[in-house]
Amino acid sequence: MQPPIKRDSHPTASEATTQLKDIRKTLPLRVLSQADWLHWTTRGYVIVRQAVPAATVERLVDVLWQFDEKDPDDPSTWYAPQRRDHKMTELNNTGMLEIYNHQALWDTRMEPRVYDAFVDIWDREDLWVTIDRANLNPPNRMNENPKGFIHWDVDTSVRPLPIGVQGVLSLLKQDAEVGGFQCVPELFSNFDEWVETQPADRDPMHPATTGLTIVSADLEPGDLLIFNSLLAHGVRPNHSDARVRMAQYISMHPADWNNAPERAERIRLWRELDSPKRDAFPGDPRHWEQQHARTAALTPLGEKLLGLTSW
Repeated sequence: MQPPIKRDSHPTASEATTQLKDIRKTLPLRVLSQADWLHWTTRGYVIVRQAVPAATVERLVDVLWQFDEKDPDDPSTWYAPQRRDHKMTELNNTGMLEIYNHQALWDTRMEPRVYDAFVDIWDREDLWVTIDRANLNPPNRMNENPKGFIHWDVDTSVRPLPIGVQGVLSLLKQDAEVGGFQCVPELFSNFDEWVETQPADRDPMHPATTGLTIVSADLEPGDLLIFNSLLAHGVRPNHSDARVRMAQYISMHPADWNNAPERAERIRLWRELDSPKRDAFPGDPRHWEQQHARTAALTPLGEKLLGLTSW
């Protein structure tokens, strides 16, 4: 019997008390430079160039086209109806792919450079990787919501504020034309002051962005963008003529080995190629992964990132 659907919440460090921007490093930086670290702590995001090798990225790209039953050389196939609606309505028709545990997804998660980047961010080695999905976003022909959306995936009204990290791995070139990740760094930098100017009943998941600057990120295939969960962010539409935006969501957070139910559920998802039972993840009604893939083979690092073996 599968566990019930949970109200969605992005994994956070429940026992951490120091905000990520306030961490004083004890471990030497492995991937990030000092300039990267400063950008991370003041702007709320950092880009790790070439975090995943080209061949690994290309294998995943091929799998995602197959999963979505679309032909990369035939744009007429790119506009099939969404298979299930999202409870987070702003995610409807944004190209989310409900694929979670294919070997090609785990291959990118287990890349040492990806892991080392998150070790830099958390200043600790005992991490679990999130079991998340991918995205395939074709050109926006309807021109709906031309500026995209901005939101948080954590509740910014709670105190102390949540402590969490999110990440997106670019699988194809991402630029202003093709759309993709966008954010409001000045809101991250000046969050406390900004809150003081807002009404008491402000929406803690969707900031009012009037007067704020929305910044876009240009990424090459294999580039990993990591962002603080307190960074207001979103997706801008694809306004290209005939290019898709393709990405995988990858993040890591402190391992919680003593949480036996959570660890067991993570292992079940991996073993059964299933989707997380959370509001934000509607799952694939076709069960494509179960029919077309096998349980992913894990490296020793991958076993620890899943929770199959302990740190």
